Amino acid sequence: MKQFKINEETVVIIRKAKISDAKAILEYINTISKESDFLTFGEGEFNKTIEEEELFIDSISKKNNALFIVAEIEGKIVGTLNFSGGARPRVMHTGEFGVSVLKEYWGQGIGTELIKYLIEWCKNSNVIRKINLRVRSDNYSAIHIYKKLGFIEEGVISRDFQVNNIFYDSIIMGLYID
Repeated sequence: MKQFKINEETVVIIRKAKISDAKAILEYINTISKESDFLTFGEGEFNKTIEEEELFIDSISKKNNALFIVAEIEGKIVGTLNFSGGARPRVMHTGEFGVSVLKEYWGQGIGTELIKYLIEWCKNSNVIRKINLRVRSDNYSAIHIYKKLGFIEEGVISRDFQVNNIFYDSIIMGLYID
């Protein structure tokens, strides 16, 4: 668990997701799906039941190369980060993550702190040696944060996203842990 303040009175807690968070996480996902076109899913496209989300959280908690964390303020989930490493021995040392924050909390460092938590967790994991991500090429704010945290650009996937019949490229970025 990690705590930090975003202003004089607002404390953010970052902690591992629990099975009991499943309903709140699904409600959070339903909200963020309407707030950003930078996600890999849009409104109504993330269709999991509470039971399926509970099973997902439980399965992540049992792996030594996966992490699911939430950021919360006064018990309300305001951000999430999900990291999954490879399933086979040759690729279990590397994985990809997705991070999101409620729009009302953008620009307050929550996403950055979630990623810092992930980096520290990876360093202590004795398994993860590289973190990968993909980000839409026009998501300048996110790219700036990733570079500030040490991620480097490794390539481009053209036409990786299609939103409202418009194609967008993705930048592939990575961070070595060792």
